[in-house]
This record gives sequence, structure tokens and C-alpha cells, in this order.
Amino acid sequence: MTTSPRGRSPHSSEESERLDLTALLPPPSVPDLDPHRGLLLKEALLREAAASEASRARPARAPRPPRWRLARVLGPALACTVAVGGVVVVNLPDSAGPGAGTARGGAPAGPAAPGTPEAARLLDRIALAAAEQKQPAVRADQFVYVESRVAYAAQSVGGGSASLAPAHRRQVWLSSDGSRPGLLREEGRPDSVLGGDAPVQHLDGPGATPRPGALSDGRPSIGDPTHAYVASLPTDPDTLLALIREETGGGQDPDQRAFDAIGGLLAETWAPPEVGAALYRAAARIPGVTVVDGARDAAGREGVAVARTAYGRQTQWVFDRATYAFLGERTVLTEAGDAGPAGTVVGTSAVLARAAVDRAGEVPGAGEGAGAGEGPGRR
Repeated sequence: MTTSPRGRSPHSSEESERLDLTALLPPPSVPDLDPHRGLLLKEALLREAAASEASRARPARAPRPPRWRLARVLGPALACTVAVGGVVVVNLPDSAGPGAGTARGGAPAGPAAPGTPEAARLLDRIALAAAEQKQPAVRADQFVYVESRVAYAAQSVGGGSASLAPAHRRQVWLSSDGSRPGLLREEGRPDSVLGGDAPVQHLDGPGATPRPGALSDGRPSIGDPTHAYVASLPTDPDTLLALIREETGGGQDPDQRAFDAIGGLLAETWAPPEVGAALYRAAARIPGVTVVDGARDAAGREGVAVARTAYGRQTQWVFDRATYAFLGERTVLTEAGDAGPAGTVVGTSAVLARAAVDRAGEVPGAGEGAGAGEGPGRR
């Protein structure tokens, strides 16, 4: 058989040329998920250990609202589910393997890589907008009030896909310096007094036996912050990210833990402008952070999202396109599983107002002493 000067047959030479020409062509397009299906937040915990029978449950001091999910109460390291009245909160464990990056629209896109340049540019613009915000000082004897709309996905104990309940109003009052009990108020549920000494049940992973414990040791931290603590955070993004990693370290994806922790601070605290800007710039340094062009919060407001995917779910922070104000969060499954197919929404939130008030239970504008704050759609 005749061979080419390089020892290859004419057939192999033609094949090589064909492959070389193919490599010059643009890659085939990949259809995105419908951006309106991308939702969910980070919900891995539950507020307190509930008795198996609702009739035996008693009002008790509830823990702080989950900080790294929609209904913030526990830290991101706790992946929990608890059966309550035949329903369990969807469990998205942190004990799974490393997460994947994402393409636009929420589709999985392989292993986590450094954040995209697009995400870095967007977060820089968001940080600049945050730094320019005017915000009144919050006194040590006041409470930070956050009003939001939230929706949680739940699964029947018998299995089946998760279903997202209708969004409802959620109000939380947190003591600025942590010296007084806070308050959590949600539609359809009795008020809960917030305090770090309430008993909770922890699940360390899927199938684990619940173990009793406390929410925190009473000291403010990234996972259980007070307003005074948040206001004292470093404003250098590298120093701030190092602190967040130190306090949320452990597990198989410290990058996702850091991303979740920042999301919790953005959604349920009222960071001073310079700290808020540092949080966004710290997030830009986390590998795997991408941009989702279209996203909606729990109030239906459409915006652009900064997102990260891990453990088969994508967490998105939604921002107003024009003002770069933080609107809310959402989380969507990116892999099919017991909770449902990829694209299943498991949680969503929308921040409607933040303010400083003098008493737990006081609504801004509804009583004397209400402090200045943010209205709907504003940071």
C-alpha cells in the first residue's frame, strides 16, 4: 500500500485534514433552560426539631431564621430535612461530590472553573452601586427589619417530585447587637421568638440519625451574624473572603459554602454600603461563579442573576438590571433526582424592605420610632 512521505495512508491524511477543518467550525449551539424555571435557594435546614405529632408540638423559642437558604435558620454546613405533618423539606446535601459550573440559563456546564469574566464585571458594577447607597446608621438598641416573600419546596414522605408552595410574606426582626430576642413572623404560622439557645435537630447527611444541638454558641459569626458584627467586617475583599472561608470551611466544596454564606448575608442582613460592596467583590473571587441573563424573584421581578452550581442545584442572586439592587434569590435543580427533573424549582425569595426599628414586631411606617429603610425593589 502506498504511503505518504510521513508514513500515513492517503485515507488517514484526508481524515486528519477533515478533523483540522472541523476544528475551525464554531461549536454547535446548546439550548438553554427556560430562565423562568431557574429558581431555588438554599434550604438545607429547618427551624427546630418538631415532634412527629403536631398535637404534641409546643410553642418554643425558635432558632434564628435559616441564614443560607430561603427561610434562613441554620448554617450552610447543615443539610437537614425534618418530617412535619407528613411533609419534609427537600434535602439537598452538602455531602455530595463537587459541584459543576453552569452555562447561561442554568444548564450544567462541567466542573467548577474560575468565575467568568462576565460575572466579575457584573459583580464589580453591583459593588460600585452598593457603595454609593445611602443608609442610616442602625443603633445598638434597635432591630434590623427585613420583609420578604418566600416559597419553599416540599416533598411527601412517600416520595415523588417536590412541589413549590405559593409565595408568602415573611418578616424578621433581628437585634442589632444581639442582646435582645428577635422575632420571626410568617403567614400561616405562629410567631417565633428568635434566640440562639433554642434546641434544633441536625442531620449530618442523607439517612443520618438526627442529633440534638443548639443553633450557635451565642457569639456572632458569619453563620449567625448580628448587624453590629456585619458592620465590623473587613472591607478588603481578599481579607473578607479569607475570613468567610475560615468560618465556613470544611466539606467537599468550600467555594459553595463561601458563596452560600455571602448570599445569606446579602438576603437577611442590612450590610453598610462599604461592607456590601466588599461582599460582592469577594464573591467575584470565588471559582465557578457565572451569569444568568434572565431570572425572576419570588415577587415576579425580572433581572440578571449571579449564580453558582453545586450538588445538582444552582443558586442564583437576582439583581435589578438598571440599578443593580439585590432583589432576591432562587434555586433550581440542575440534575434529575428524587425531588424531580432538572429545572425543578425548590425555593425562591424576594426582599421587599429593610429598615431599622425600635422594637421587635414594629413595622416601618406603621408606628412611632420606625427607622428609615428600603422600599420594594431597592437595596
